[in-house]
Amino acid sequence: MSVFQAFKMAIKSILSNKLRSLLTMLGIIIGVTAVISLVALGQGATKSVTEQVRSLGTNLLTVNILGRGSANTMDAGEAAALGEEVEGIQYVAPANTQNATVKFGSSSESVSIVGTNADYAHVREYEVASGRFVAQIDLDVYQKVAVLGYTTATDLFGFADPVGEYVLIQGTRYKVVGVLAEKGSSMTGSNDEVVIIPETSFERLFKTKGVRTIYVQVETTEQMDAVVAGLEKSLSNRFRGNTSSYRVFNQSDALSALTSVSDTLTLALAGIAGISLLVGGIGIMNIMLVSVTERTREIGIRKAIGAKKRDILIQFLIEAIVLSGLGGLLGIGIGVGAAQGASSAFNMDIAFSANVILIAFAFSVGIGVAFGMFPANKAAKLKPIDALRFE
Repeated sequence: MSVFQAFKMAIKSILSNKLRSLLTMLGIIIGVTAVISLVALGQGATKSVTEQVRSLGTNLLTVNILGRGSANTMDAGEAAALGEEVEGIQYVAPANTQNATVKFGSSSESVSIVGTNADYAHVREYEVASGRFVAQIDLDVYQKVAVLGYTTATDLFGFADPVGEYVLIQGTRYKVVGVLAEKGSSMTGSNDEVVIIPETSFERLFKTKGVRTIYVQVETTEQMDAVVAGLEKSLSNRFRGNTSSYRVFNQSDALSALTSVSDTLTLALAGIAGISLLVGGIGIMNIMLVSVTERTREIGIRKAIGAKKRDILIQFLIEAIVLSGLGGLLGIGIGVGAAQGASSAFNMDIAFSANVILIAFAFSVGIGVAFGMFPANKAAKLKPIDALRFE
């Protein structure tokens, strides 16, 4: 008997018991659906978070100053001097952040006020849509100037140009000198609901001393390790060896750790979903054993007229493969639909992988082979005389 004939007989047998065949495939369908949808959602989440981390810059270092008191803090000038002390640094932007209310006329918004210098636009990849950014002269003479984020400018001024107007920050008048282009959100929150002012004005406005965060952009990613070592040395000298007063955060290290964790979680989800495939395989084996029992006389007749053991084995094995293969195809379709539905319903990113889909399908077919072998072998070993006598 040819393989093509075996496939035709398998399809005919499956169609003759549609409900039973569907129930048999249910475990495979659920397993493949779970694998594809969960992995797609997991990879989508990984891709989204990775893009957000990369948007901050893989050659970006963040120094957090944790100390208290004048001896354990750094002022903006000392922070900016790190760019001269350590080779390989392109930009240094000391920054402080405080939530406050910004008013213009009858409109008011609660936003993040950032006190920084001119390099902040480079390290955070901001572009100015109109006007200008904070300049060094603004820090030197304690200018009360402000650069509005895209959303802040829209909320306060609508479609009017805010450049040249005055806003109130904590009751103090600041002249708007620029508006930032729309940037969107990142892991740190909205990048458009901000107001940027000179660091020196920030300290006067909020009565603070020293900076808490220093953004350092390295010239090339190859210099990251050397720059980190240089910063650690300079900061250690500044804080007299008190390493608890500062932390150097490497963005590329965070990205690597995040990718590793996400990959592990995705594999765990796929493994959990793969258990359903094993359950589906047991269902196939169970139904195939029932099918062998029901068709014992048929097997006896076929053997009596010349069918070989190999023909019977191939017939039942192909039937098991067709069942699992159809279940796999249905699972792929339902899994893709389920992932897209979840993405739309919960506003989640998804990422389908052709390799994962192919592996899930191949695994479902492999389950059919593995769990269909025992029933097929049992059918092939039946003796014609015993099979013909079976009632």
